[in-house]
Amino acid sequence: MGVLPAAPFGRLVSAMVTPFRPDGALDPEGAARLATALVDAGHDGLVISGTTGESPTTSDREKDALLRSVVEAVGDRATVIAGVGTNDTAHTLELARAAESAGADALLAVTPYYNKPPQSGLVAHFGAVADATGLPVMLYDIPGRTGVPIATETLLRLAEHPRIVAVKDAKGDLSATAQVRARCDLAYYSGDDIATLPLLALGAVGTVGVSTQVVGRHVHEMITAWDAGDPQRALAIHLRLLPAFTGFFRTQAAILTKAALGLLGLPGGPVRLPLLPATEAEVARLVADCAEAGVQLSQPMSAGPGPAAAAGAHSIRLPAVERTSA
Repeated sequence: MGVLPAAPFGRLVSAMVTPFRPDGALDPEGAARLATALVDAGHDGLVISGTTGESPTTSDREKDALLRSVVEAVGDRATVIAGVGTNDTAHTLELARAAESAGADALLAVTPYYNKPPQSGLVAHFGAVADATGLPVMLYDIPGRTGVPIATETLLRLAEHPRIVAVKDAKGDLSATAQVRARCDLAYYSGDDIATLPLLALGAVGTVGVSTQVVGRHVHEMITAWDAGDPQRALAIHLRLLPAFTGFFRTQAAILTKAALGLLGLPGGPVRLPLLPATEAEVARLVADCAEAGVQLSQPMSAGPGPAAAAGAHSIRLPAVERTSA
């Protein structure tokens, strides 16, 4: 029996990129293949249509098609979490109900961004999301992007709702995280790749990562080592992965993650404006960062059969690892 608390959505979760075809159209087949590769490599769960999934640039119809494709591909083997957060409560509720109909296991709801609601507005907004379906909800606290943190007292109030069960924590405030962990049972997931190990020390249950789409096997080993009571090994892995944790965020993370997946022969495709593809210099720096972390990106795989391969996506099997039980 491990030392980590129970994980409602698994230990190793990635905010999956949304594969597009070369012409920029949604690639549902590529999404299914990428999701399959990630789960085969040990992922317990996937977030679909998060910011890394370029959700600001996908239509509601595309979000639905993407989610259904992933649910069909891996829904029997992993937790599929639908990103439904917007800064319009009514629209968020529409997306939440559509996600439930499409077969999602859970919802990820980010703090409404740009319009900077008061804390009482956050309570009302997140409460409405949790009331809209029968699915469990993970809150996403990332004030650097939204402009508003979810305050400690607000999180404690929201924790009283039976369907608000987890937080993706990208606040960067370990003291605030500790205060919430001490006073309620919300399951904490690291929302900042480099902070996963520090948050495990505060009782987090796992990570919702971005670079984990490439270095997930190593992050899985780190989490497993911590859970097995071997903090020295966990720390050694964390320190070795620092160049990768930094490298994927030298520019917007979806850009470099898609570049890395392309080098590995996995579906990703282009990004949509206002994002731009990685430059040659950015790709070269990422390859060097990952090499320093012990991860090789420099050997593309050959294309597999089928329409996704014809569109430029490739199919490989990432190294499999034993899945961590909750």
